[in-house]
Amino acid sequence: MWIFRSLISPAEVSINLCWRQEPRLSRCVSSSANSSAGTKTPVPKEALYQRPKSQFYFDSGYALFAKRPSRPFPPPFLSPPSGSFSDPLSTHNRSRDRRSYVNGEMIRGITNGDDAVLVGDNFIGANDGVGAWAMRPKGHAALWSRLILHFWALEAERDSSVTISRNPPPEPDPVEYLQKAYEQTITATASPNEWLGTTTACAALLHHTNGPSSPEPRLYVTNLGDSQILVLRPRDQEIIYKTKEQWHWFDCPRQLGTNSPDTPRLNAVMDKFNVEEGDVVLAMSDGVVDNLWEHEVVQNVLDSIRAWESGSGGETSGDKTGGAGGGMLLVAQELVKAARAIAEDPFAESPFMERAVEEGLAMEGGKLDDISVVAGLCRRRKV
Repeated sequence: MWIFRSLISPAEVSINLCWRQEPRLSRCVSSSANSSAGTKTPVPKEALYQRPKSQFYFDSGYALFAKRPSRPFPPPFLSPPSGSFSDPLSTHNRSRDRRSYVNGEMIRGITNGDDAVLVGDNFIGANDGVGAWAMRPKGHAALWSRLILHFWALEAERDSSVTISRNPPPEPDPVEYLQKAYEQTITATASPNEWLGTTTACAALLHHTNGPSSPEPRLYVTNLGDSQILVLRPRDQEIIYKTKEQWHWFDCPRQLGTNSPDTPRLNAVMDKFNVEEGDVVLAMSDGVVDNLWEHEVVQNVLDSIRAWESGSGGETSGDKTGGAGGGMLLVAQELVKAARAIAEDPFAESPFMERAVEEGLAMEGGKLDDISVVAGLCRRRKV
């Protein structure tokens, strides 16, 4: 992926060109050690006891594959290891704490290579940090992608439009949340040490609106760049919504961060629409959409849900209908597995290859990239 490099100074971002020096990596370097999966990303202890306000939530799962191990976050975001025998030996001491922090708070989400994902009760997202920053001094795209997602989720949590039940329900503003997250990330990466990077951003916020007889789920989708939110209705075996890629030109998506002219207020696109219980919402980095065509994603999700319902996809003690009770973890894992198979195949046909050929570039095979998937099933909370 291309990044913006100013020809003169960061302040004069009106003159930019995209610079790409990250080579295509050998498809022999990946391993299962770079894969992970789960149902929720970590949150601070105090957040575990917050009373849910929305009547709807995501029954979620996520799966990840990194084309290379993630770089550790630098201080002050990650506490350095103890360097003195006089330091307390307790693992509760912050000098031994290996979790990432910003402004005294644990950084939410999980890093996957240069991607970042976050899975909450009513907020899911997948950001794609531009990996070419790893070749630049002070470059750290993974830090940018994770911080923006962290601050974005916090802004959504703190807004009374999302957290307080009212009648009629107030209107959330995810673009403004993203704008504040972007500004906070700029501040956090400027001092005491400067860290450069850019990232795409996409997230889905599950809210509600008043229906004829009861509240109905309403989805707010925000996108900037070429990651993707895709909403499927398994009952009808169809896609009811997907975001559109935003590019400056081929392989140079809109992105937030160093030297980029893009900002959430000017360039982010937000759509809102009603969904139904049982709809599946996918937040995916371009490691999926560059390697799998749309119909392959749909079929993969439907097959995973059927496998889960039949009992062959894993064990659960609750209802399995539509992928409930843990099926979204299987959905995410199978999508990552399918995308990775194409990404590592030098002879496969892929959407990225097709677009490259249309641009007059000679290439074949999949695109080896970080692959991140969050799958959320819309459910009504039992009162």
